[in-house]
Amino acid sequence: MEKTEVQHEVHLEAAVKLLSGDLAQEASKSGIDNTLQRWIADLKATHNAELHSLVTDLQSLKALLHGGTYDAGQVSTLLHSLGNGTAKAAQFADDNIRPHVEKLSAALIAAAGQVQSTNNTTPAEDLKNNSRNNG
Repeated sequence: MEKTEVQHEVHLEAAVKLLSGDLAQEASKSGIDNTLQRWIADLKATHNAELHSLVTDLQSLKALLHGGTYDAGQVSTLLHSLGNGTAKAAQFADDNIRPHVEKLSAALIAAAGQVQSTNNTTPAEDLKNNSRNNG
């Protein structure tokens, strides 16, 4: 069965919702893998070679977020790259889907900023804080 336009919209909006929340909290939930996998499948289904880098970045993001702990710098860089790539990919979207893709692009860039702003400590400070909390 081929996916309908409505299903694509639902997947895009689910990704926007996920990115608009607390990504650190969402990463600890199992649903994030499903959301990212649906997005990967939708991109692959387009058979558009121009979108391959988005698929690769999404697979990397999925791997980094798996398990709930991640390197904020790496995730922020990937989210920013995905945001820019998604903005470019909007040109390939149908007229009804394009606003959702553009909204997703903005959510990705905002999430990159959110993740980066939560990473205001140095690795040495992180170790010190961890030893305080565990000791």
